[in-house]
Amino acid sequence: MNQQATTTLTLWQAIGTLAAQLPFSTQNVGRTLSTTLADTHAAGGNVFQFFEGTPVHLADGAELARIDLRIKREDASQGFLVLELKGRCVPLAEVRQHYAALEITDVPRGRSLDEATTFTATPDWGRLSFGFTERNPDCLAFVAFDPA
Repeated sequence: MNQQATTTLTLWQAIGTLAAQLPFSTQNVGRTLSTTLADTHAAGGNVFQFFEGTPVHLADGAELARIDLRIKREDASQGFLVLELKGRCVPLAEVRQHYAALEITDVPRGRSLDEATTFTATPDWGRLSFGFTERNPDCLAFVAFDPA
């Protein structure tokens, strides 16, 4: 599972394309990001089914280091998707160019360098959150899609 995929999409095109295809499915997310999502058979899988994709290089130098898709087993939920980033640094100023109306929805509590300051936009489909971890607070660490 460590082969690298590449897509012609930039980070912002990928976010827009994914948001436009709700509800999430392994097929749509995989096709959009040029990766295959596999069931991780994770613990707690009686409520959610957890899928993970191989890393993907984006056209703008950012990299999706981890793609984490969760779909409820029982009801036809929209799914929940987290994209963990590495590669080029995406600063908060760049996020604000695309999503000006951001609200701080979570802050680090001093327990770990992986805790994040999270900025959330609320497009008509739900919540789109951008996390900046204490480990590297100037660069975007993850994007989370939480459809309503």
